[in-house]
Amino acid sequence: MAKKKENENFFERVYEVCRLIPEGRVTSYGAIARYLGAARSARMVGWAMNNSFSMENPVPAHRVVNRNGVLTGKFHFGETTLMQQLLENEGIEVKEDQVQNFKEVYWDPNTEL
Repeated sequence: MAKKKENENFFERVYEVCRLIPEGRVTSYGAIARYLGAARSARMVGWAMNNSFSMENPVPAHRVVNRNGVLTGKFHFGETTLMQQLLENEGIEVKEDQVQNFKEVYWDPNTEL
């Protein structure tokens, strides 16, 4: 039971950071993990993003991509193009499931917060 509670607390901390990502910007699973002091927990951040759809307070999970700007979480959005559509609605160019101007739109909580 303690492990489940620990995961819930970590997930909530992930959601708090994710909610701070500005519209029109993206970050990576690893950047969030590093910000939270859990550098080796990028995969756990991914699990949190997968679980975020059940949250009452919306989490902009579409703004979290892998370290190369690839939309690795797109299959968790129901429609496989929904993540791309949400990003494009914010002015982010995506081609072949990858953010095109990744360095320009990348938001690193370690330097931005």
